[in-house]
Amino acid sequence: MWELVKAGGWLMLPLLLCSIFMLAISLERLIRLKRKSILPPQLMLHGDDNTQTVMDALHQDADLKDSTLGRIFMAGERSRLQSPEYARAQMEAVASEEIGYLEKNINFLGTLSAVAPLLGLLGTVLGIIESFLILDLSANSNPTLMIPGISKALITTAVGMLIAIPALFAYRYFQRLVHEYIMQLEQQATLFHAAHFYHKGQR
Repeated sequence: MWELVKAGGWLMLPLLLCSIFMLAISLERLIRLKRKSILPPQLMLHGDDNTQTVMDALHQDADLKDSTLGRIFMAGERSRLQSPEYARAQMEAVASEEIGYLEKNINFLGTLSAVAPLLGLLGTVLGIIESFLILDLSANSNPTLMIPGISKALITTAVGMLIAIPALFAYRYFQRLVHEYIMQLEQQATLFHAAHFYHKGQR
């Protein structure tokens, strides 16, 4: 492995850093974006469900309160004595902050999927240039002198693609997953707001 890194030249260092970042972000997002920590089944509202059951569950379970949906619901509950418009604004503010957490580092994965093959391509160009320079400067025009440079070019290109392909898949997957979560969070917040303040108004 070390011999492969040495053969690839100095561009292998940024490529290795890209691979480390890609793996770290992917693992962190897999853990952070578990559905039960975003949209716990116990808090999901359906149609005209009464919010009292949801609030009871929230007050009894700290894990539910720490979930993304739980924090949005709690923002509405804290504003219960205010106007519906104020409560909606508070829920939207918390939701916006939570969405920022959900999207954290995902765009960086997309950047890695674009940068890694470009670094590999740069290694390809530099390797070919090196090959021809060695051939031009050598008194013996033996084509075998070009092998080290071509080898460097192939190694960096391959490593760049090996990093870019899973990074792109991870980026698209997490992007779609977060988009689905956002749609469901918006739906649940709307149901909670309508049910909570409707029942409030009936008292």
